[in-house]
Amino acid sequence: MESYLDDFVLPNATYLLSHSVGRPLKSQQLAFEQTFFTPWQTSAEEPWAAWLTVVDEFCQALGRLFATDAGNFCPQVNLSSALTKVLMSHPRFAGDAVVLMSEQDFPSMGFVMRQALPDADIRFIPEGLDITDEQVWADWLTPDIGLVFISHVYSNTGECAPVQELTGLAREKGIFSIVDVAQSAGIIPLALDELGADFVLGSCVKWLCGGPGAAWLWVNPARIDECQPRDVGWFSHENPFEFDIHRFRYHTGALRFWGGTPSVAPYAIAAHSINYMVRFGVELVREHNQLLLDLLHQQLPEMMVSPAAAVRRSGTGIINSADNQGQLSALIDAGFSLDCRRNGLRVSPHIYNTEADILRLVSEISRLSRG
Repeated sequence: MESYLDDFVLPNATYLLSHSVGRPLKSQQLAFEQTFFTPWQTSAEEPWAAWLTVVDEFCQALGRLFATDAGNFCPQVNLSSALTKVLMSHPRFAGDAVVLMSEQDFPSMGFVMRQALPDADIRFIPEGLDITDEQVWADWLTPDIGLVFISHVYSNTGECAPVQELTGLAREKGIFSIVDVAQSAGIIPLALDELGADFVLGSCVKWLCGGPGAAWLWVNPARIDECQPRDVGWFSHENPFEFDIHRFRYHTGALRFWGGTPSVAPYAIAAHSINYMVRFGVELVREHNQLLLDLLHQQLPEMMVSPAAAVRRSGTGIINSADNQGQLSALIDAGFSLDCRRNGLRVSPHIYNTEADILRLVSEISRLSRG
């Protein structure tokens, strides 16, 4: 794994924050200049044709990553916006819909649910229940539920929901499913056609190392014709360049969720990093990450509060000490990049981390714990 360290822009500190922002590739700047700036600077024509090719490559890269057709993706600026568009697009979500999610979901998702569905009955699986247990979800998926929101990975606990089983259970019960893969994209292999969710939301800023602004929405082909987004623009049109203000026709595919004039730069950056991860292989990223998390569990068994079993854990380990905030400050001073949430210190090793990084972290935490 050492040979891949030179591919990334790494700080002087030992970087363990991939659950927040992944490190950029060294080749990303040149790729961005070639795909975004060059068409703009070297041609007398407007660069939209070249730029739209860049966005198409972004969707093609996502298709390769998630083993699905590129036409099922629509670029988005962030997950909150994507979720808003989905919730305002389908009659199933109108009126007094009943929605199930978890108190452990990222707060932004709950904010969107409340504002986009003001008349809905939004129910939360309590934080104390085990969201890695399929039976817990089954108990809450009562016959009146119309929509279930599932986070594949919960970043504050390092837990991984049994998403394949849950989307299957939702289908059996006639419940729509929206899956958030922001914390799993690029670290846990996932084939979206096999997953069978109705909608999937994701971004590239974390494990995919693609920077902010390059989020996306995947729409199950069986649901596209049922959706009539209200947040539209000329790129939601079947033919964006028709320019007839009196005639709007939804795009026949997922791009009906796109909206107005799109950003291009974030997708130029992210397409490059996604293709890198596809060539490397998410399975290998996962294997390396899990080996380093195994090492953490072996070295600090009494302090690890994230799952030990690989089937239940994400790419993030959570370390709980007697003084998490104090240790965080000391570890940052000692040259480590990590953060802290309520359950403890969050550690997310990527392919640019090594066994030596983890052993140094363990040594420093052990020293701090001894006082």
